[in-house]
Amino acid sequence: MQTLSKAKTSLISSLSVKKYRQEHNLFVAEGHKIISEVINSGLCIKYLVYNEDREIPSLSGDFEVLVTDEAGMKKISNLKNPPPVLAVIEIPERKPEYINLKGKLTMCVDDLQDPGNLGTIIRICDWFGIENLICSNKSADVYNPKVIQATMGAFLRVNVFYENLVEFLPEYRKVTGHNCFGTFLEGENIYQTDLPESALFVLGNEGNGISPEVAEFLDSKILIPPYSQAGNHAESLNISVAAAVVCSEFRRRGPA
Repeated sequence: MQTLSKAKTSLISSLSVKKYRQEHNLFVAEGHKIISEVINSGLCIKYLVYNEDREIPSLSGDFEVLVTDEAGMKKISNLKNPPPVLAVIEIPERKPEYINLKGKLTMCVDDLQDPGNLGTIIRICDWFGIENLICSNKSADVYNPKVIQATMGAFLRVNVFYENLVEFLPEYRKVTGHNCFGTFLEGENIYQTDLPESALFVLGNEGNGISPEVAEFLDSKILIPPYSQAGNHAESLNISVAAAVVCSEFRRRGPA
């Protein structure tokens, strides 16, 4: 067990920025529960940092253990109230194989920007048994610390891939034979739409929705209708709320 050095403090702090996560192929997870799940998942932990001022159960594994004090944890933590343990983890290499999406329900997001929304959507995928989430290349990074914390460990059970959707969607349709749906404000009422057990559905950017370029490759536009009696209502649903509603309706129609 070694004391956290200035060099490693600088390295860990830099991982809050995507550029440095990619450069070092590392990301950060915080908290005993999430890190316990990471250990059990088989991902490679490079460093485990403990706050020596706080007592918590130790975690065992093949990684370097470092210690620091409360002030040191604040320098490397991405949270307002740093937890007593933090892990630096190697980013696994993942590449989607379209054939693995055949016979499954798949979610896709088009330029989703908010890390908290992405983390919540990954958690929703986990809850509804959706194994794969396809993100456009301009979407928030799954290894952003805010995303990791918001998933509550679900990032370990949901495969998140980044693709050029204009190239991905036609290939997906060709290989799987499944239809592609998208959420729109002018779409068909989702509760009156024929939803198959196996398909792909797209959720759009928080402000602009699904881009026209992506919309060209969708078979059906669906809408979660408002039920305000007076006709006055919010302009749209939060994207993670919409994701939960769409997942629930797809799953309600048949087995996962």
